[in-house]
Parts: sequence; structure tokens; C-alpha cells
Amino acid sequence: MLRASLATLRRGARAGVASPATQLQQIRRLNIHEYQARSAELMAQYGVRVPPGIACTTPDEVAAAAAKLSGESGEVVVKSQVLAGGRGLGTFTSGLKGGVHIVPAAEAKTLSEKMLGQTLVTKQTGAAGKPVNTLMVAEKMKLVNEMYFAILLDRASAGPMIIACSEGGTSIEDLAESHPEKIIKMKVDVNRGLTTDQALELARGLKVSGSADDAAAQLKALYAVFEKSDCTMLEVNPLAETDEKLLIAADAKLNFDDNAEYRQRELFALRDHSQEDPREVAAGKFDLNYIGLDGNIGCMVNGAGLAMATMDIISLHGASPANFLDVGGNASEEQVVEAFKILTADVKVKALLVNIFGGIMKCDVIASGIVNAAKQVGIKVPLVVRLEGTNVEAGKEILAESGLNIVSADDLDDAAKKAVAALA
Repeated sequence: MLRASLATLRRGARAGVASPATQLQQIRRLNIHEYQARSAELMAQYGVRVPPGIACTTPDEVAAAAAKLSGESGEVVVKSQVLAGGRGLGTFTSGLKGGVHIVPAAEAKTLSEKMLGQTLVTKQTGAAGKPVNTLMVAEKMKLVNEMYFAILLDRASAGPMIIACSEGGTSIEDLAESHPEKIIKMKVDVNRGLTTDQALELARGLKVSGSADDAAAQLKALYAVFEKSDCTMLEVNPLAETDEKLLIAADAKLNFDDNAEYRQRELFALRDHSQEDPREVAAGKFDLNYIGLDGNIGCMVNGAGLAMATMDIISLHGASPANFLDVGGNASEEQVVEAFKILTADVKVKALLVNIFGGIMKCDVIASGIVNAAKQVGIKVPLVVRLEGTNVEAGKEILAESGLNIVSADDLDDAAKKAVAALA
């Protein structure tokens, strides 16, 4: 339930009064880099054809890889490895245009010096961009036909949905808007998997010029990656044909279900924390659910539904939430301390609102944790606390006798009003 709520929050699909500040771009799922997805340990393991490529973290490594992969053309593809789409059309904050370049092998090292360690901004990263710590040097392939292929999870059918198009290599969103009739959609029975007949139908829809049987085998291999690796999304753009009329996954983006971590430990070990919000990384270490937003009131709650209600009522009273932070139903004092550290580290936070409903978590226990955490962290912004539930009177007494400047609230509406007023 919590994961579903987080996903909904990420998509900004909620109805009601939540402010635009609560609408972020990505669902919180494991995402890995292209060079990791294409590796022999993943896509190639299932028989998916991928172009030769070498991951590099230094200019010297880029030079060596370019010399090895230049081939007859003498050129290579240098691709920024960031966890966002739109790399080719992105711009580095240094001014360099494009996160993907085709260059002569001799120029790859010089180019890489302008890319490594820099920040790439694309339409999916937001204005902050993503750091480029790794480049993938790939062989320049002779691609004669580019297509789009993706497998997603479809809520309506409660199963996988294949989205495909005979035109690929560019923004599928733009194409779907301008020419929706070109988009192929196919539901897959999760119990049967992608059948040979379905794969052949897709191959015909993609207008492959080579063997339909061979193309169908590649599509089934891609589905095997999706199924066996517990993917929530597999996107290949472009899925292309070489001059030998063989289908190849020229680019790949994969997301994985967090709930499958216990059986996909090798995949989850690939997680690149440098691409994530450091606050979310810190929260994850202490089993806290945190999503950074763009507002000015920090929120600490216990329960996803309570978190979203708290954010809504903050917006209703004219302010905006700075985060979604859920300490869960049985948080320890250590977790509360870490939660306060994360909240107060955000310079945009001008007030804190703690909204706790004591069920499994008793109000006196959480009150003691709040007081001790506030003393340890040294909170310098107004702190409003609303407690309700088990041992609520004892909890309020602990807050009142703490000697700290804690504003107590009677109910959620009162708490939101006091938090918003504290911004003045």
C-alpha cells in the first residue's frame, strides 16, 4: 500500500488540493545504467543482441576503448551514463550540447574530458541535472531501421503491456501525441508470457525487413529479461536492424521492482547512489520513506495516507510541503533523530510539522523521541507537533515539560494553520 502511494505521489496523479510541488517525475524504483543493462550478466544473458560497448570512468579508459571499438568507420559512440532519458538532446551545465556523440576514435579522449565529472541536464532530469561519472564507448553500428519497444506494467489488465512502434530513436511521447495510430499496444498474459504468435505479430507490426522468426525470438528474449529480472519497465529505443538485417537492442533502460530485492540481490548491488537524491539515500539507510519536494514546511508523519493528507492541508492553508517523510508504525528514537537530521538539512525548510497518530506507535514514546531528537539536532526552525491516539495526554505532557520551543496542536487543521503561520 505504501509503495503504491509513493508511486501515485511521484506521478502527480492524485486528485484534490495537492500543490504542484508534490508532483515529481520518477517513481521510486531501482534504475540501472545502460551499460549495466546491456551487460553479459543481464540482457545478453537471455540472448538479447546488444552492440559492443565498454564502460569508462577516466579519459584514458575512453581512449583505450575507442581504439578497440572504432572498427572500419574509425568512429565510436560516446554516451553519457545518467539515469534519465533524453541524453542525446541534453545540455551540460558547462555549455556542451548533447550527452551522446559520434566522434572519430582519436577525438574521444578530448571529448570525454568535457563530459566526465560534469552535470547533464535533460528534460527528464529537471533543472538540477545528473552527474556524469561514467561514459560508455560503443561501436558505431550500421543501423538501417530504428524502432521503439517497451514492456510496462498495466494497472487496467493487471499484467504486462507491450508498447511498440515501427518508428524509433526519437521521443516516443511526441510521436504518440502527433500520430497515436502508429503506436502498437499488446497485453500479455502474465501466466503464459509472450507467445510465439504474439511475437510474430509484433515483428510484423514493427515492419522488420529481416527474418520474422529471428525478430520474434529477440522480442521473446526481451520479455524473458523483463519477467526473470522482476522489471517494472523495459524500454529499448531504438530497437534497430543492422545492415545484416538482424535485430539489436541499441539502447536500453530498465527499472526493477523494489519488492523483489530479496531475490535480485546482484541487480540491486548495481544501484548508483550518485544519481539519487542524497536525502532519500540517507533515509533508506534507516528504513525511512522519504521523498524530497520543493516546498517550505518539512513533514514527519507515520503512515502514507496521513502524509498525503498532511501535505494536502498544508497546501490548503497557503504553503507547500518540503517533503514526504514517513517514519512508519514503530519508529525507534534513532530513526526519529535521523528523520530530524534529514529535515533540518534542507535549507528550504522554514518550519517543521510533526503529525503522529499513535496506534502501534504510542504517543508518549514518539514524544520522547521528538524531544531527544530536537535536543541532539538543535532545531532552529519552528516546530509544530500534533499527537493523537494511544497515550496522547502523556505525550503532550512530555512535550510541554521539555523546555523546548515546541508548538502543540490539537488537530490536523490546527497544526497546519500553526505551521503556515510560523513561516511569517
